[in-house]
Amino acid sequence: MPIEIKMPALSPTMEEGTLAKWLVKEGDKVASGDLLAEIETDKATMEFEAVDEGMIVSLAVAEGADGVKVGTVIALLAAEGEDAGAAPSKPAKAEKSEKAQATESKQAAPQPRPEPEVAKAADASSVAPEKASAAPAQKGDRVKASPLAKRLAEASGIDLSKVQGSGPGGRVVKADLEGAAASPAAVDKAASAPAGQAPAPAEAAGGEIPHEVIKLSSMRKVIARRLTESKQTVPHFYLTMDCNLDALLRLRAELNAGLEKTGVKLSVNDLLIKALAVALVEVPDANVAFTGDTLLKYSRVDISMAVAIPGGLITPIVTDAANKRLSQIATEAKDLAARARDGKLQPHEYQGGTASISNLGMYGIKQFDAVINPPQAMILAVGAGEKRPHIVDDALGMATVMSATGSFDHRAVDGAVGAELMQAFKRLVEKPLAMLA
Repeated sequence: MPIEIKMPALSPTMEEGTLAKWLVKEGDKVASGDLLAEIETDKATMEFEAVDEGMIVSLAVAEGADGVKVGTVIALLAAEGEDAGAAPSKPAKAEKSEKAQATESKQAAPQPRPEPEVAKAADASSVAPEKASAAPAQKGDRVKASPLAKRLAEASGIDLSKVQGSGPGGRVVKADLEGAAASPAAVDKAASAPAGQAPAPAEAAGGEIPHEVIKLSSMRKVIARRLTESKQTVPHFYLTMDCNLDALLRLRAELNAGLEKTGVKLSVNDLLIKALAVALVEVPDANVAFTGDTLLKYSRVDISMAVAIPGGLITPIVTDAANKRLSQIATEAKDLAARARDGKLQPHEYQGGTASISNLGMYGIKQFDAVINPPQAMILAVGAGEKRPHIVDDALGMATVMSATGSFDHRAVDGAVGAELMQAFKRLVEKPLAMLA
């Protein structure tokens, strides 16, 4: 019997993925370790390797298919020495997503005419495979349409007598109204609507406003879900401090001059990663994670740094940042960011971390509040360094000042502990030689 190749779980949290690209075709012989496909997870595009040797009998999932559940058969492999001709030309139908199964079963089943009390629910999901070529369904002067379609048509000014119905018996349903043009009278009516009046459902969904429908990537879906859960379930509190960057900028210039021959160049963010890591060592009660019934107190500081990539955000990790030299942090951070943008990170390089840092200073952002990435208990939001009036040695002067805001999970970190961490971070930024001790 052919060997089933199934959609792998490429990360502990992966439930489904996109089969971005096949690297083999039917009839190809593969050995253990050969690359079979590129699979897009919620964070990166990863290469999937063969485990067994043999010949690819069939590719069950088309290239580009998304929402493929973990464990779904994606290909069949005839093992070495097995008669490939005895294998079925096509494998058993691959497991489909719940949404696809529901749609197929709905289309296959006979569609009875909905009763009035369930017409609204039926209209929301009734989409015929093909539009009827006959004229719009009507009996005398009466147009057959669902109650929901009538309400939407009235709100949008659509003449139902000019809409072809795709429901049972030519009935006009909600899906038939998409793309139907509003009458001139309706446009005038909409223009004269009282201020503050709520828009009709069709208008709220885009209506006549020119727009583009963009399908959410797996990454964007996960970002939306996780950040919504974070703001809804994690009690955030925020602490902001202004830090004088002048001493840190001078140290960076001196270090870069000394590192010139090595090709390593320190960024301000590299020094801030180091400062946050050392501060968390000094205040270990802030280097924690809330897990429900327990609190994890970490003995090592791994800093997740937010990196913007096409279509989303990812947080590669600088491990053991407190004990690494600045040159090491700079080299690792540059490499991680580059591979993150190329979608080439391995799961262990972006999953985990004990605290996070997000820097929007390069965009000129003065100050912002970042959303915590559970189960971590804090994230540091860094703004731009800018010249401001500042008290230096008890006298008013000018200094390069940066605002940094810590977001803390109040279930795991008390206000005083968060303030202690921010105080330690400010001291290390303003007296950066302490980071090198």
